[in-house]
Amino acid sequence: MFDKHSKWYSIFSLKCPKCHEGDLFETPTFSFRKPFDMPEACPVCEQNYLPEPGFYYGAMFISYGFTAWLCFGFVALFHWGFDWSVEASFALLLAVGSFSFVYIFRLARSSWINLMVKYEPQAARTK
Repeated sequence: MFDKHSKWYSIFSLKCPKCHEGDLFETPTFSFRKPFDMPEACPVCEQNYLPEPGFYYGAMFISYGFTAWLCFGFVALFHWGFDWSVEASFALLLAVGSFSFVYIFRLARSSWINLMVKYEPQAARTK
């Protein structure tokens, strides 16, 4: 399911949707130094990562949906599953959320661009 030729690989590895080789972001996944900066194009196949103003607006909805279900599930698990108090469950959620927000942001952008760009395995070989 996560082989190099699948969309899932491109989304979760934060790779170029066209060639699955170039990185979508300039810094490592959990880096807080320039966490939101993307190159203008893929260094391998030259796929444009910023095709138009507001292109990633739809990624906001992906991020919102993912975050809402993650927060609900997280608090429910710790409150009802592990019998923690609501306050402790939310406190842990805030701690985990403060470290994972960059990855969720990147995952939403990766998902959005993968919906719009078709995988072309020969794109990396021709450049």
